[in-house]
Amino acid sequence: MGIPTLLETNTITSSTAISAFTSSIDSTYDEYMFVFTDVNPSASSGLDDWQFAGSTDGGSNYGVTKTTVAWGSGSAESGASSWLTYHASNDRAQSTDSAWLSYDTGTASNYSTNGILHLFTPSNTTYVKHFICRSANGYGNNYSNDWFVAGYFNTTSAINAVKFHFDTGNIDTSVIQMYGIK
Repeated sequence: MGIPTLLETNTITSSTAISAFTSSIDSTYDEYMFVFTDVNPSASSGLDDWQFAGSTDGGSNYGVTKTTVAWGSGSAESGASSWLTYHASNDRAQSTDSAWLSYDTGTASNYSTNGILHLFTPSNTTYVKHFICRSANGYGNNYSNDWFVAGYFNTTSAINAVKFHFDTGNIDTSVIQMYGIK
């Protein structure tokens, strides 16, 4: 792995619908890494799923077809229960819906989603565009969760923009950084 170069930082300190990166995703780097830190949904949305989508037209349309797989594990704060599961309901099978990255982040101030998403060779026009993500979040019922998601955008067009968002509500706070890796 090469040395990451910070390209852009999106800091959200009040409620907004999305965090988008619509420039700097080009053939300069073979891999783009997005680090999201302390992402908290707005209190009015209840439990929210953290998601992302890609665009081939600079962010005008984010409906690129994708296929993903998702699984995770979690443990109750009390230690009374834990789980490990394949998350079929959050997979995407040739879908234009946003790709799921974490499940049910709580809206209380002490819950958030954190993680790293890697997008590989987004400017390549021969192959599909693969991505992997690992994230952790605080679930609304005092659980700590660990999520694994992998997939690909089923297009040979260049992916040149991405957006992050919650499925039902706004982002209340977050820091999302985009790095290029040669």
